[in-house]
Amino acid sequence: MFKEFKAFIARGNMMDLAIGVIMGSAFGKIVSSFVADVIMPPIGILLGGVDFSNLAITLKKATETSEAVTLNYGLFINTVIDFLIISLVIFIIVRQLNKLKKKEEKKEEKPMEPAEEIVLLREIRDQLKKK
Repeated sequence: MFKEFKAFIARGNMMDLAIGVIMGSAFGKIVSSFVADVIMPPIGILLGGVDFSNLAITLKKATETSEAVTLNYGLFINTVIDFLIISLVIFIIVRQLNKLKKKEEKKEEKPMEPAEEIVLLREIRDQLKKK
């Protein structure tokens, strides 16, 4: 069982998946920082100095024994913007990869024309057959 598990982990597609997950999480952190630190401040200024990360509805006020219960819809807005930006970037990447793949397929579909020497040799062969 251990050998099978080792073979399963060592397969190329499993390694590609692991690398994709790691890169995806790092990319997610970059996008989250981009949204929180670059995009949201100007939007907040345009909306009158609103900081989206601090937007919340208090459902239950804090007491001496418990913390306040809040509905943090501002953080949700930031997360939705993160998602939209990541989705857009992935869409653009996949779209470009599909275009490249189509170009490669078109190149492969065209049969290569034989060299001029081969064409001449074929003509000579055909004429010799006629004689």
